[in-house]
Amino acid sequence: MDEKKLYLFNPDNDLALANGNENYMAPSSARKMSEDLACLPIWYADGDGYVLASSAYNNDYLKLVKSNFPFLQLELLTEPEVQTHSSLSLSPWGWNHAIRKRMLQMGVDESVLCCSELINHIRTLSHRSSWVDVLSILNPNELYCGNPHYFTEIEQVVAFLQKEQKTVLKSPLSGSGKGLNWYNGLLTGSLSGWINRTIELQGGIIAEPYYNKELDFAMEFYANECGVISFVGYSLFRTNPAGSYEGNSLLSDQAIEEQLSAFISLEDIYKLRDELIQVFSTRIAGCYNGYLGVDMMICRFESSPTYRIHPCVEVNLRMNMGVVAHSLYQRYICSRSKGLFVVDYDAKAGEALCKHQKRLNAFPLKLKDGRIRSGYLALTPVHQRTQYTAWVLVEEE
Repeated sequence: MDEKKLYLFNPDNDLALANGNENYMAPSSARKMSEDLACLPIWYADGDGYVLASSAYNNDYLKLVKSNFPFLQLELLTEPEVQTHSSLSLSPWGWNHAIRKRMLQMGVDESVLCCSELINHIRTLSHRSSWVDVLSILNPNELYCGNPHYFTEIEQVVAFLQKEQKTVLKSPLSGSGKGLNWYNGLLTGSLSGWINRTIELQGGIIAEPYYNKELDFAMEFYANECGVISFVGYSLFRTNPAGSYEGNSLLSDQAIEEQLSAFISLEDIYKLRDELIQVFSTRIAGCYNGYLGVDMMICRFESSPTYRIHPCVEVNLRMNMGVVAHSLYQRYICSRSKGLFVVDYDAKAGEALCKHQKRLNAFPLKLKDGRIRSGYLALTPVHQRTQYTAWVLVEEE
């Protein structure tokens, strides 16, 4: 029997890595997100594998999806059914000790799981301190900005803050805009307490100057089992004022390059891409197999050059929403269309369902040759108790 992949969405991966314990328990918000968006891997999974999801609501949803996209061959698998399928390989959103233990408890053969030693290595590489020196490794370029520092003592942090008017502070094991705090010239008691707790729990803290951001984007890569790093594509994404991820633009790589080239020449973009491949080939080849994303931003300065790239805001060694958006565009969106990919949250029961129904009516889905020409599509089931939603809204150019 051919080995098939089992995909699962574990959005608490960054939290689980930060905790580092196989007995880590995700907070209720992360468990709810995992439950509501369990079907998300349908849209980036390869071939005819399985997606781990409960049967409630999800089976009906998958039938609806297949009626629109009949080429989809994926099936759902519930947790009790996992042990009845012997030929499975695992593809979680991200690897950590807790997800490894959970898979073992489900009856997955240990031979197909990421070993504890490799997970420890992934955790080390996911620590922001592993990448603070990237700028010094890259070839000197006046178009690069970024000056992150890793501090292990509160006194070091305070000394740095006294030199900067505005500073971004980051917990070392965090991602998707979480674990951030800002210093605006006043070290309050609550900020000082957060810094101390972060250093105590994670060994240190990242501090870097605040930059005037013009644009968030990312470069997505893939590390194969042979240690070869390849460029997958770009991600153009949006964050809220607190820095947390909100969604992606659904555009071709060429269209994203056109936007980037308004600030930075494509020659410099390509140089950065190639240099990062060299960095990753040295640091992670053979230690990690899967997608990785490098979040970047274009910043505006009063002095020349006016626009510069922060080449390494954070590195995510896991599947990420940028790859999901890229896969959506490549596989499901008409070449003459563009759109938005959104991950949303509604606290009140029924609120997400109400918005879903309004979008269904306002933006009817129109397909052409198995691709979305325009309209709204929910990427996961939406019902009365849904709080987290993932959806696309597409329009013709």
